[in-house]
Formats: sequence, C-alpha cells, structure tokens
Amino acid sequence: MPRYLISFDAHAMDHIPEEEMPAVGDAAHRVVEEAMNAGVWVFGGGLQSEQASVVATDGTVTDGPYPDAVGGFWVVDVPSREEALEWAAKTASACRCAQEVREFMPDPAVGN
Repeated sequence: MPRYLISFDAHAMDHIPEEEMPAVGDAAHRVVEEAMNAGVWVFGGGLQSEQASVVATDGTVTDGPYPDAVGGFWVVDVPSREEALEWAAKTASACRCAQEVREFMPDPAVGN
C-alpha cells in the first residue's frame, strides 16, 4: 500500500492566537486517534524549528531556525492518493493550516 507524507510549513500556524493553541492541539490529537483507530497511522509529530541543523556533504553543521522548514508531519499508509487527501483535509481543519501531500517513492528495500 502506498505511503503518503502529510506536512505543513514551520510558520503555517503563526496566525493562530496562543490562547487557541490548546484547542488546536486537542483537535489534531483527535485526528491522530482517528487515524490510529483506522489503522492508517504510521508515524508523525511536530518539529522544533529552533533546534534545526543542516549537515552539509563535507560535514559542516549550520544551526537554524530555518523559516522554510517543515513544522509538522505525519505518514499515512492508505490505498489511494484520494484517501491521503481526505486525511490531509481533516488535518488542515484541525490544525487550521494548509497541508502538503506527497507520495513516498516505492522502495521495497525500506518497506515502501
């Protein structure tokens, strides 16, 4: 079955007032719980942008934050792109921000 990455940019939720963030977190957790109960959840979470680092091919490390970084993501294992888009719509509603959906390239060596 194909796997899809559902993600949003690091600053996609900046428009949400701080006092509303607990409600957003609760809504997002309800979608995660629904995905787990449906058996499509693989893995996901929010990312700390202030702890971002980029490691170059020569081993040089540059520390962030990076404004174009991913802010959060999850991976679903679903039979079709349409179903991945349905889960992304639920996530967009819960997180109050647009979601990007991308299919993982098939690679049996790593389970995709």
